[in-house]
Amino acid sequence: MALKDLLTDPLGFGTAPLGNMFRDIPEDEAQATVEAAWNHGIRYFDTAPLYGAGLAEIRLGRALRGHAREDYVISTKVGRIVLDEVEDVAKRDLGEKGDVFRYGLPNKVVNDYSEDATLRSIEDSLGRLGVDTIEIAWVHDVAQDFYGDEWLAMFESARKGAFRALDRLRDEGVIKAWGLGVNRVEPIELLLELDAPRPDGFLLAGRYSLLDHAKALQRVMPTVEREGLGIVVGGPYSSGALVGGKHFEYAPASPEILQKVARIRALADAHGIGMKAAGLQFCLAHPAVAAVIPGASHPGRIAEDKDALREQVPRSFWLALREQGLVDPGAPLPGDD
Repeated sequence: MALKDLLTDPLGFGTAPLGNMFRDIPEDEAQATVEAAWNHGIRYFDTAPLYGAGLAEIRLGRALRGHAREDYVISTKVGRIVLDEVEDVAKRDLGEKGDVFRYGLPNKVVNDYSEDATLRSIEDSLGRLGVDTIEIAWVHDVAQDFYGDEWLAMFESARKGAFRALDRLRDEGVIKAWGLGVNRVEPIELLLELDAPRPDGFLLAGRYSLLDHAKALQRVMPTVEREGLGIVVGGPYSSGALVGGKHFEYAPASPEILQKVARIRALADAHGIGMKAAGLQFCLAHPAVAAVIPGASHPGRIAEDKDALREQVPRSFWLALREQGLVDPGAPLPGDD
């Protein structure tokens, strides 16, 4: 099913922060954040077992329990199994992502992209979410940032297991769509080269933002658009760096990134607009993008995101970005014909 048919609103909600990403978020704050998203009209929620070892799914399910299931869309991910076994979260191996979920639940998380693990993962997610169905399943993180030189072997395991299982589940009507949920473009390129199974789209985090978009623009977006697939953009604020945060790619932002942010901010200030408006509207200007899912762990952030989508950004701002080389020359901008 085409992602744009499933995701009728361009703004969704990424729940990674609800898994206690970077900090220990109080339960009432997490619940209030999801409720704020709902009250502002957001109906697409993306989650994953990895986020706090099931914590984000549990919190999301709890917050949505009072709403009619047909009124919202959930995507979750496969490739990780949350066990009852306790582990030392300080030693949890997240590749380049370090210990971003060190405040999550202490349950052990194991990587497994086999068919049996995929089916179990979906069943477990349904239990944590407290629902009978999910709309979209993403195969999570089969890429270099998590598996280094072994990533191709993990991709092959997913090709033989998770891809085929999800393709069958979609054909059977158990799910409505599937694809990859990754932070790198290379796995998307590989999957697009396969004759079968065929995905419905991709969740691409951090690779199509104002701060980093050239590779995705050149290597995957044209094919995705041509084949009628869709991209859900995760991490539109580049781990917070674009909007004043200290992180880029889940790590301390480099001086080069901070300098680029400063140049974009100077133009935004000169045109009287906010950085969130610049970040979200840039992502959504590409015709392949079905939705954008900034994360939030505080209710006030939701209103900011909604306001950013409605903010009037003058055409002169976008042209200034292009003229100063702050966006790729081929990147679609709002107002382009």
